[in-house]
Amino acid sequence: MSEDRRAGARPSGRAWRVAGRRRQTGTVFYVTAGCLISAIFVVPLLWEVLRSFEPTQEITSPPSLAIFSHLGIENYRSLLVGSDDVARNVVNSLIVALATALLTTIVATLAGYGFGRFRFRGSGIVFAAVLIGFMVPFQAVLTPLFLELHDLHLLNSLVGLWLFYTAFNLPFGIYIMRNTFAQVPDELVDAARVDGASVLSTLTRVLRAIVMPGIATSFLFAFLFAWTEFLGALTFLTSSSVYTLPVALSNVETGTTYGGVNFGYLTAGAVIAMVPCVIVYASLQRFYVRGLVSGAVKG
Repeated sequence: MSEDRRAGARPSGRAWRVAGRRRQTGTVFYVTAGCLISAIFVVPLLWEVLRSFEPTQEITSPPSLAIFSHLGIENYRSLLVGSDDVARNVVNSLIVALATALLTTIVATLAGYGFGRFRFRGSGIVFAAVLIGFMVPFQAVLTPLFLELHDLHLLNSLVGLWLFYTAFNLPFGIYIMRNTFAQVPDELVDAARVDGASVLSTLTRVLRAIVMPGIATSFLFAFLFAWTEFLGALTFLTSSSVYTLPVALSNVETGTTYGGVNFGYLTAGAVIAMVPCVIVYASLQRFYVRGLVSGAVKG
């Protein structure tokens, strides 16, 4: 009797086949939806890359199969080795973006460790004061910032620019890192303290792997902000030798006639500007989502 019941409770071959077809249908739907969503983002990027190899006079023409017979690297050659020397501006942008990302990540990690793991009088007020930086766009205080950098002799300087970028990226970085450290189990920190680890050793050896998603998120946001920012660089830099890439592209893409735009330079410059962003994001994307979640679910 009991054996019959057990035999009756087991799924039949037909039930297994139905379940298998459902799983297969779900997999097909998931893959198809993923490919369609990816195409929405990837196809425009590929089209931009393709257009950047076309002659300037054909970029604005209606697309046709004939464009594949006129591809070349003239836009990139003129842009990178021409009289404007955009290659130097690319290096300037890399220096500023990397310096901003590294300094922001280091300071935000240390500050987040203090806010997340230590309790001191007024810590909530201090943290709230840090978060006020979220509410103040730097465009609103551009004139005081200009005067401050002038008094510090940091105008027309890459150092002044990445210090400015760091200051306005720190609130977000500290917010992410504080919430990341707040999720670390107390038992793990207590065990490290019992083993004789100092605060710095605990941070660098015990907690480093756990908080890496938050570190990667802070680095990524700071890098992308510094790499793409235009108004601050245009305001604080006056010499073409220290221009960052966005400012340089705004100059070289202008044609010889007033109001004209060299679309060949524009598309080639846009592709060059995309490359570091894609590389950095692809390198850190496995940490990125976890870092954003850690900053969103616990505040």
